[in-house]
Amino acid sequence: MVGLRRDWPRSALLQSLKAVLVAGALALSCATAHVSPATAQDRQAPQSKAEVTLSFAPVVRKIAGSVVNVYGSRRETRARNALFDDPVFREFFGGGPSQERVQQSVGSGVIVSPEGIVVTNHHVIEGMTEVKVALADKREFEADIVLRDPRTDLAVLRIKTSEKLASIEIGDSDQLEVGDIVLAVGNPFGVGQTVTQGIVSALARTQVGISDYQFFIQTDAAINPGNSGGALVDMQGRLVGINTAIFSRSGGNQGIGFAIPANMLKLVVQSARNGVNTVVRPWFGARLQAVGTDVAEGLGLSRPAGALVVSVVGKGPAAEAGIRRGDVITAVDGIEIDDPDAFGYRYATKGTSGKVNLSIVRGGNKMTVSVSLQTAPETPARDLVKLRGNTPFSGASIANISPRVAEEISLTTDLTGVVVTDVEPGTIAYQLGFQKGDIILSVNNETVETTKDMERVLRGRSAYWRVSINRGGQVINTVFGG
Repeated sequence: MVGLRRDWPRSALLQSLKAVLVAGALALSCATAHVSPATAQDRQAPQSKAEVTLSFAPVVRKIAGSVVNVYGSRRETRARNALFDDPVFREFFGGGPSQERVQQSVGSGVIVSPEGIVVTNHHVIEGMTEVKVALADKREFEADIVLRDPRTDLAVLRIKTSEKLASIEIGDSDQLEVGDIVLAVGNPFGVGQTVTQGIVSALARTQVGISDYQFFIQTDAAINPGNSGGALVDMQGRLVGINTAIFSRSGGNQGIGFAIPANMLKLVVQSARNGVNTVVRPWFGARLQAVGTDVAEGLGLSRPAGALVVSVVGKGPAAEAGIRRGDVITAVDGIEIDDPDAFGYRYATKGTSGKVNLSIVRGGNKMTVSVSLQTAPETPARDLVKLRGNTPFSGASIANISPRVAEEISLTTDLTGVVVTDVEPGTIAYQLGFQKGDIILSVNNETVETTKDMERVLRGRSAYWRVSINRGGQVINTVFGG
């Protein structure tokens, strides 16, 4: 390139500039002719409307009839009890007696089978006892709740009709890539079925805090209140996710929405078709935690990613495969994982038969182990009991803790004792604030190790009930009036 200097005469400067421009023009002409000699001739005006119109209408027509509105309701009457007058329970649990009331919810759903199998979010019908489904053509049907799975925030309904209904094909969410175009279909703000378009912004989003299985598709397709349970579809009209939540400071769409991947949906739907009311997942038999920077450096990992094994249950699948405390799981069947949430998703969607290969790092060495996919054992037997009578636990269902129960309720697998598996709305236990997952440690200073112990302790009459429970690792001690 010719250098330009400020002290050149004006005529010499102009001649140099001219030479540079001519040379550049010739070079550009040669380069253009060499790369694409016919580019200019190929460009022409559109010859038809189809050539200038980009429309998602064909995809929408294909799937619109399979997206429905879901309406849930529950009528509850709260019973008054002397326990509500106890200031100790009011301070800790809050609440109090009230009159009969009707609770309602609204959301979206997707028909995934011509027989009327509908998938929606669990939070749309949580606590509801009656559900109605409105089709895209405005017809309404009652529906049964077939399965509730709060761990994935999914629920399965069955529409009460013998008519074959329009349904959607469930796609393979693992085939999605960042940048793929997707459509979100649902009923935002109750205004009627609406379609929005966007792209997949990210995959395998964890640490979102929505459900136990933190593994979401992120999209910028507009998702608003009422879209929950609606469809996220690809350009072939296949269901690739269930719209579940948005990240918003205002309550409306701000371009960050999350959907449950279709491959997790398949597991829940299959469980419902098998006639069970809880999702059957493979048992791993180990407790995991995220890998921090210090741990990664100490173990010789190139980056802080993977799932660190912190404890292993004896005679569980992990132990039988030779996995040890301190191992770091880095991949499931060759797919890398970043944290325990990603491992939980990948492992859960493998089913309950066959084997899965895990890549692990142990002492700086890489190896692969094969783990048997199996359901968790129910030992001891759960011995499910629904408690009644004039006690703080009236309306609560309890069970002995086994690996199967721990898996269903998302407890650590090394716990023992008695756990609350359900609390009936409107009952004393419900109003006192007892929750599913509460582990009962003692009642009136008597240790509770089995459901039989619990029944025996509650048979006696007492002026006060001294209760100790473990809730999420925190021990809570309180006293209720009798």
